[in-house]
Amino acid sequence: MDAVRTLEGEVRELIRRSGLDPVRDEPAVRRLVRDAVSDYDSRSVHGGMALLPDLDEASKSLWDSIIGYGPLQQYFDDPHVEEIWVNQPSRVFVARDGVAELTTTLLTHEQVRDLVERMLKSSGRRVDLSSPFVDAVLPDGSRLHVVIPDITREDWYVNIRKFVVKADSMDDLVRLGTLTPQAARFLEAAVVAGLNILVAGGTQAGKTTLLNCLAASVPARERVVTCEEVFELRIPHRDVAAMQCRQPSLEGTGEIPLRRLVKEALRMRPSRIIVGEVRQAESLDLLIALNSGLPGMCTIHANSAREAVTKMCTLPLLAGENVSARFVVPTVAASVDLVVHAALERDGRRTVREIAAVPGRAEQDVVEIAELFVRRGRELVRADGFPPHADRFERAGFDLAALLARDPS
Repeated sequence: MDAVRTLEGEVRELIRRSGLDPVRDEPAVRRLVRDAVSDYDSRSVHGGMALLPDLDEASKSLWDSIIGYGPLQQYFDDPHVEEIWVNQPSRVFVARDGVAELTTTLLTHEQVRDLVERMLKSSGRRVDLSSPFVDAVLPDGSRLHVVIPDITREDWYVNIRKFVVKADSMDDLVRLGTLTPQAARFLEAAVVAGLNILVAGGTQAGKTTLLNCLAASVPARERVVTCEEVFELRIPHRDVAAMQCRQPSLEGTGEIPLRRLVKEALRMRPSRIIVGEVRQAESLDLLIALNSGLPGMCTIHANSAREAVTKMCTLPLLAGENVSARFVVPTVAASVDLVVHAALERDGRRTVREIAAVPGRAEQDVVEIAELFVRRGRELVRADGFPPHADRFERAGFDLAALLARDPS
């Protein structure tokens, strides 16, 4: 591909001289690339220049290098690839349909740094010795995470979680086999009724997608306020106010943590509050909001519904020594209504493994839960429990007994 590398230098110089912006002037840059490839092909036939084996392939390679993400662009274009990560320039991995694989792509250290710089350009965020971690969102909605030395041994670690839209609604989750129709109808009704829902699961379990689909059931007249580390939620709602955290400046000032966003959200006339993920003390502020009667949802890393509830009882203790389990445990029992636990199976399928209810009781610092749906084999089946707040379902126009009947009509 020496011919393509030579041509790339020529094209970049032409773009610089013409004053074109590859992002804003895409049609003009595409014409320039096409003309440059044609001109090079003509010159190579009559001179001693390296030939281009395939003009279309050369044009795409040039375009990927100039406006795309170079050797990684093929994975951005592949709808089956969900995540891309770089451990070393010679070790580029992808997750294809949920299954990880090592690719044949080989990069250089310079290419990795150039790609990261290009990805961060549109986000306004930075990565350097003073800030060796960075989270950012790419223009297509993909999430970028980078770690650099001396936090790492010598290589830059790059993770790109693509924004792959496979589900926008509960019906889509049923189609994909993540949920059964009965479980989906129940969750839709629970959202409309205003129950507080905790979405739990491990990394890549589909928590954000599930949260998006749940949020799609929020009644149209309600105002939704979202708080995230970086923008990931895509809620199809007409009244959404979305906020994300901010990194500190070079002087170490100006940081906006998630906890601050949750507090500010309460001043924005929310009908619902949705937190992308709770990890630390912001869980206390969310619990206080939910306990005040504001419906909400969030995600949390946990291996089961029981562990998710236990973690929600533990994280608020990080808010300070004056916060005790005596306050937090009954608050969790009174504030969290449902826990939906999702998982990534070995074959790459994403499933809901259980849906549990929190009836509102706690004894000896243990919150009681009741199983509503559990997975037996490959089937999500009805269990024996019932959710709290049956009156809310009734006021929203739902027959709770019919929704949870073992043989729904």
